[in-house]
Amino acid sequence: MHWIDLLVFLIYMIVILGVGLYFMRRNKGDEDYFLAGRSMSYPHIGLSVVATDVGGGFSIGLGGLGFLLGMSGSWMLFTGLLGAWLSAVFLIPKVKNLSTEQRFFTMPQLFGYFYSPAAALVAGVISAVGYIGFTSSQMLAGAKLASASFPELSLIHALYIMGFIIVVYTVMGGIKAVIYTDTFQWALLMFGLIFIGIPIAWHAVGGYEVIAATLPASFLRLDSISWYDFFNWCITIMPIWFVGMTLYQRIYASRSEKEAQKAWYLAGLFEWPIMAFMGVLLGLLARVAAEQGMFASLGFASAEGMDAEMGLPLLLSTVLPIGFMGLMMSAYFSAVMSTADSCLVAASGNVVTDILRKGLGFRNRAVADIRLSQLVTLALGALALGIAAMFENVLDIMLWSYAFMVSGLLVPVLGALYWGRGTPAGAVAAMIGGGLVTVWLSLSPPELLDTRLDPNLYGILTSALLFILISLTGGDRHSTASKPEKTLQKSSGQKI
Repeated sequence: MHWIDLLVFLIYMIVILGVGLYFMRRNKGDEDYFLAGRSMSYPHIGLSVVATDVGGGFSIGLGGLGFLLGMSGSWMLFTGLLGAWLSAVFLIPKVKNLSTEQRFFTMPQLFGYFYSPAAALVAGVISAVGYIGFTSSQMLAGAKLASASFPELSLIHALYIMGFIIVVYTVMGGIKAVIYTDTFQWALLMFGLIFIGIPIAWHAVGGYEVIAATLPASFLRLDSISWYDFFNWCITIMPIWFVGMTLYQRIYASRSEKEAQKAWYLAGLFEWPIMAFMGVLLGLLARVAAEQGMFASLGFASAEGMDAEMGLPLLLSTVLPIGFMGLMMSAYFSAVMSTADSCLVAASGNVVTDILRKGLGFRNRAVADIRLSQLVTLALGALALGIAAMFENVLDIMLWSYAFMVSGLLVPVLGALYWGRGTPAGAVAAMIGGGLVTVWLSLSPPELLDTRLDPNLYGILTSALLFILISLTGGDRHSTASKPEKTLQKSSGQKI
C-alpha cells in the first residue's frame, strides 16, 4: 500500500480514537455509557442499527455471495429488512415504554421482569457469550483485511492493532461514541462504495457487455437461489431482531417509541435494497476480474478454487488508485468496527447489569458505576482479543455461540410479550434446550433430518416445545411482575 493510502487510514483511526476521548469526558453514568441518556434521535439510531447489523461479516460476506451467486445473493439482506420492520411493529411498542418506566439497561432484564432473576441470569450469560464470540470474529476479520492490505503486516500484529483501537475507543466512549461513529462510518462506507468502489471496478472490468459475456446468465438474475436458501436466511437472520442485545440497547436509547420505529424502518431500507445490491455487485465484479486473470500476479489465475470472500478485497487492492485505496480500506474497517464496538458494549452491558449486579448482587461503592462499566468493557475486549489470537478461524465458534443465543432466547421473548402463560422454569428450559440442540446439530446432524434446513429451525422448534410443555405443567407464572398484561397495556397502549 502506498504511503498516501497509509496516511489516509491512520488519520481515520486517529479520528475514531478522538471521538471516544470526547465522549469519555461527557458520560456521567451508566445510563449515558450504555444508553446515551435515552435521548438519541432516529437518524443516528437507524444508521447505527444498520451499521452494526451489516458490519464486517456481512460486508465481506455479501461480496462472497456476489462472487458465488451474483445478484440473487442480495436476497440475504431482504430478510434483514423483514426482521427490522416486523420488530418495529411487534417488538418496539411492547418494550420501549416499559423499558423507560422500569429503567431497563439490557434485554435479559425483560426475563427478570416477566419470569425470574434466575431466568434473567441465564439469558445474560447466553447473550454475553454470543457477543464476546461475535466481537472476536470481527477483530479477526479486520485483522485479515489489514494484513491483506498491508503485506508487510503479519496477521497477529494486525489483530493486536485492530483489537487495541476497537477496545480503547469503546471503553472510553460507550454507546454514545459507538452510535455517533457508526453514523460517520456508515456514511463513509456508502460514499466509498457508490462514488469510488463500484464505478472504478465497473470500468476496470470493461462494463456491462463484458460482464454479461464473462459470467453465466444466472449471475445477472434475481431468481437463482432455491427456496431452501431463502428460508434458511430467514431462520438465521430475522430472529436476531427480536433478541439482539445491540438492538435492545438502541431501542432503549431512543427518545420515544415513534423515534425507535422510524429508526427501524430506515435501517430496513438501507439493508435492502441499498446495501444488498451494492455488496453483491462488487462481489460479482470481483468474479469477472478473477475470470479475466486480473489476480494472476497475486496467485489466482482464475476464480476456480479461490476463496469467494477474498474476491472483494483483492478487487479493491487491484483496481483502486493511490489515495482511494486508503479511503476504501477505511470504509471497510468502518464496517468491521461498527459491529465489533456494538457487540463489545452489548456484552459489557450483559455482564455488568445481568450477571454482576442482578445475578450475583455485586455492589462496590469504591468503584463508580461508569468506572465499573469501563473496566468490564476493557476486560471483555481483552478476552475477545485473546480468543481471536488463539484461533485461525473464529467464525465457526462465533456462529455456534450466536446460534445458541438466537435459538435459546427467541421463544421466551415472544412468549413473555404475547403468550402470558410462560413460567420461569419453561423459559430456562427453552433457553438451554433450544440452544444446545442447535449447537449439536451444527456439529453432527443425524442422517434422518433434512440437512438442507438450518439447525436453527430445529433449535427454535425444540425451544418452543420445551417452553410450552414445561410452562403448562405447573410452576409460578411470574415471579416479579404479577400483572404484566396491565403494565404492558399501560406502557404500549395495546392489549396482549
